[in-house]
Amino acid sequence: MDSAGQDINLNSPNKGLLSDSLTDVPVDTALAAQTPAVEGLTEAEEEELKAELAKVEEEIVTLRQVLAAKERHCAELKRKLGLSALEGLKQNLSKSWHDVQVSNAYMKTSEKLGEWNEKVTQSDLYKKTQETLSQAGQKTSAALSTMGSAISRKLGDMRNSATFKSFEDRVGTIKFPQ
Repeated sequence: MDSAGQDINLNSPNKGLLSDSLTDVPVDTALAAQTPAVEGLTEAEEEELKAELAKVEEEIVTLRQVLAAKERHCAELKRKLGLSALEGLKQNLSKSWHDVQVSNAYMKTSEKLGEWNEKVTQSDLYKKTQETLSQAGQKTSAALSTMGSAISRKLGDMRNSATFKSFEDRVGTIKFPQ
């Protein structure tokens, strides 16, 4: 692949795709020639700095091309391994959550919440509330059990009644057309 014709602008939606020109860093040579040199530089120093600047800009372009190639290679390897973007997101979230859990802020907050929890659960008010709710739960459970038994008994009584038996006999003799 001809890497010289690739769009290497890292913010470009066409990153890595072929394009006719690099629009990443516009260079206006006419403007650069008109810009006065910094005072205190000799013409030789200015030329040396310009040459170094051109070399650094060329290295930046090369590095961007290498990075784009590495990103494409990475994407290809992930595709071959069956790793999807969702899997990558899942791994990133998992790592981020782990990083949060081992952070000082999380550890201090967790420790402080543990202390508060200990204080609250050891308070007399909490113990009284817990005991009251436990008793209410037991009484509610007993009441529902009694009510369920009563309903079951009433349904059994109703099923054994003469009216229900008569109704059951009549429904059993109905024939459905086929």
